[in-house]
Amino acid sequence: QVQLVESGGGLVQAGGSLRLSCATSRSIFRNNAMGWYRQAPGAQRELVAVITTGGRTNYADSVKGRFTISRDNAKNTVYLQMNSLKPEDTAVYYCSAGWTSIEPNNYWGQGTQVTVSS
Repeated sequence: QVQLVESGGGLVQAGGSLRLSCATSRSIFRNNAMGWYRQAPGAQRELVAVITTGGRTNYADSVKGRFTISRDNAKNTVYLQMNSLKPEDTAVYYCSAGWTSIEPNNYWGQGTQVTVSS
């Protein structure tokens, strides 16, 4: 069974920072693009950031300049550094892995809650 294990969510004030982590198996990590999605209450799940196996990144317009996705090949872990957080960033954040970087949605983590207070 594929496992993506997230950590790092929590409650933060607007303007603050959080870092999410997602650990997975070596085979998944080395052969898939890794992504972070988020889903706010009543909204559709949206792709926030993606990083390819080669390290290329892409971001949703709403987080460009504030969020940074990175991967540690030695630890089979992907990170999402979130700075200058806004209340509208409040959502459940899901780590994902997939065969394409356009929608890396073949494998999912369990989700971690991020709440940004105003």
